[in-house]
Amino acid sequence: MRYIFHLIGLMILVGLYSNSAMAQGIDPNNLSNVRVDDLSDEQIRVYLKQAEASGLSESQMEQMALQRGMPVTEIEKLRERIQQLKGGQETPTRVERPVLKREVDDSLLAKQRRDTAKSGETEKEPTGSKRPLPIFGSSLFQEDMSAFEPNLRLATPKNYVIGPDDQLLIDIYGLSEVFYNPTVTPEGMINVPNVGVISVGGLTFEEATGRIRNELTKVYSAIRTGETKVSISLGNIRSINVTITGEVTKPGTYTLPSLASVFNALYYSGGPSKNGSFRNISLVRDGSTIAVLDIYDIMMKGTFSENIRLQDQDVLMVPPYINLVELDGEVRRPARFELKEGETFADLLRYAGGFSEKAYQQRIKVIKNTMSERRIEDLMQSQFRHYLPQAGDQYLVERILERFENRVTIAGAVFRPGEYELSPGLTLSMLIKKAEGLKEDAFLNRAYLTRLKDDLQTEQLSFSVADVVAGVQPDIELKREDVIHISSIFDLKEEFTVRIEGEIRTPGEFDYAESMTLEDLIMQAGGYRESASPKRIEISRRVRDANALSASAKIAEVFQVDADRELSKSAANFVLMPFDLVVIRTESGYETQKTVRIEGEVLYPGKYTILRKDERISDLIKRAGGFTPYAHIEGASLKRGELTRQRMAETEVEKSRQEQKEQDEYSRMLTLEYLQKDAGTASSVHITRNLNNDLVGINLERIVTDPGKRGDLILEDGDVIRVPKELQTVKISGEVLAPSTAVYAPSKGFKQYISQAGGFSQRALRKGSYIIYANGMVKSTNRFLFFNNYPPVKPGSEIFIPQAPERLKIGPQQWIGMTTGLASLMAIIVTITR
Repeated sequence: MRYIFHLIGLMILVGLYSNSAMAQGIDPNNLSNVRVDDLSDEQIRVYLKQAEASGLSESQMEQMALQRGMPVTEIEKLRERIQQLKGGQETPTRVERPVLKREVDDSLLAKQRRDTAKSGETEKEPTGSKRPLPIFGSSLFQEDMSAFEPNLRLATPKNYVIGPDDQLLIDIYGLSEVFYNPTVTPEGMINVPNVGVISVGGLTFEEATGRIRNELTKVYSAIRTGETKVSISLGNIRSINVTITGEVTKPGTYTLPSLASVFNALYYSGGPSKNGSFRNISLVRDGSTIAVLDIYDIMMKGTFSENIRLQDQDVLMVPPYINLVELDGEVRRPARFELKEGETFADLLRYAGGFSEKAYQQRIKVIKNTMSERRIEDLMQSQFRHYLPQAGDQYLVERILERFENRVTIAGAVFRPGEYELSPGLTLSMLIKKAEGLKEDAFLNRAYLTRLKDDLQTEQLSFSVADVVAGVQPDIELKREDVIHISSIFDLKEEFTVRIEGEIRTPGEFDYAESMTLEDLIMQAGGYRESASPKRIEISRRVRDANALSASAKIAEVFQVDADRELSKSAANFVLMPFDLVVIRTESGYETQKTVRIEGEVLYPGKYTILRKDERISDLIKRAGGFTPYAHIEGASLKRGELTRQRMAETEVEKSRQEQKEQDEYSRMLTLEYLQKDAGTASSVHITRNLNNDLVGINLERIVTDPGKRGDLILEDGDVIRVPKELQTVKISGEVLAPSTAVYAPSKGFKQYISQAGGFSQRALRKGSYIIYANGMVKSTNRFLFFNNYPPVKPGSEIFIPQAPERLKIGPQQWIGMTTGLASLMAIIVTITR
């Protein structure tokens, strides 16, 4: 009785305890206005205790509530309230389900069946099957349990047999108004007040209605005249016990509603097992078989002729299957099927839904079991209606071949290329007509036909299209899978193009057309740029007849044309040829603005446009207003080159001045790392060439003092001149004990700064030491005899001490080799002197 506590609250709604119900303002005969939210927890607990003693089942209580008009939503709310009061017990999703007199949980088994169906698992396949196939009909019993539950809300059938525990609802209205709801006793009687005891047990509902009406007429005479009317219906129905046995998933005894049919009971038991029969399910009543259910009739025809209503103590018997065969392949429902005696392969094919669209129907493979081994047979289409399958047979319907029996193909320069039907006597000229004829660009001199030989090798036949169409050459009769290809004249020649470059808006290659002129090409390329000169346009053309033996043979022909800048139609046009190369040059004297930048300690830093081709650094310093009092002229530097222009653009668009300084520092570190690796041969020129250093060492003090001389460089586009503030430090790095930055003092020399950094390390390469000055210049250490002449130190310099290369240690083997070599040499000398 697992759901009884979820529906006990319905007692208050069906009037079984009318005093309590009326005390709450609830009409027991009209529950449409019931609101569960208005009931307190204490009231529900009281009704729970009263309902436990009533003895009614859950389905009976819900049926009575629905008949009184209680909304389904309120029933759901009542379940939730009881769930909370019971401390978290499981709330069922349905209440009509019968109680199985077993310890096995029905809902758990139903869930297992659904999970199995979703995961694609099936029962064990017969030996030799290529893949597991389901048993036809088993899917009916793998769905949700509620799909095949008996309908308890339908009108009472006239042939329903009244039995003990059935409740009859007798409503008398008109001149007399009274309502009775007697329950049938185990002896088959009902007791109607003022009327007496009436025997209805064993009668059909129609017969019982007539008998009750006759008895009521004796008391309520107005029933005869029609002034008083009687309505008799079935209220609470009784429960019956049905035993399901044999080859079923869950055999046992079930408590079902008296309206349940054979199929309902079979579904509650989980249906036939893997060994059970779907075609021969017997209903035994009082020791006699009264019906045999064939599930295939329900699935194939939708007929329920043997699905009769159950009665108390009925027995359902599911025997083992007798004849189970398998049909797989190109059918609509591949599965294992149970066949009755006398059914043929045609019946089996009907159960499988017939052949699929790609099934090979002429011959079917059959695998049969003999007494000792297996045997394969061919089943012809003419035998389908007479062939009797045997138990264990396996039938395989194969696919049709992926080939065409009457296909020819035409491709190329026809209006409708594609595949066509090979009709008897079809020839090449007829196929061309089917393809709507030849295109204007068809190449008529030669085409080819690819054909399959008898051994499936290909051969190629060539023909003249013009001769075949005109009838000059014999027509070719086509065969299956012939492929005809007719080329276009454009497929057989190189694609002609012309090219235009230089001061044009869209330079590049363009398709060539006959009579194409220079002006046409310029227009297709978007016209001239502002800097373009329409005069002296150069057109270079390929030479076709050059003398290959001549050393001075022309390899190109060049034309110079003065074109119309307005591209006027009246202007003389130069006609182009395929593969011509047109170059449009820049107007003489046309110059775009070139800019330089000056930064740091000048009065007006920023970007300046170069005014003259010979403008120099000294001129730019004057235009910038000269230096500020804090300018360190000796440390001024010049950046030049493509890398400088890229950094300028990046600085203007994306980065701030601080980011530019960080990038400069990173470039400087890369320079130091490189110099460390190759310190012994480092020089200022070598460094600049290998590191693409864009710093040009300048002496700005000399430039300003003596402008126009050799060191006063002519400015170029993208140059950056930087005049720093007065520098007061010197950086010492590399192979010293404590790399650091020291305060600059004019009296200190190279070694004194090294001493401030702890001195040289053991791995220092002293003769390779060098200084990088603030203006970008580099000076290395000079060596005279055994003395190192270190470069002078200036403000903002960086002293770098490279690492000496590791020397290989001479091991015992090397010493032995050297000693042996010397001994051999001495022996040779002694021999010679003798």
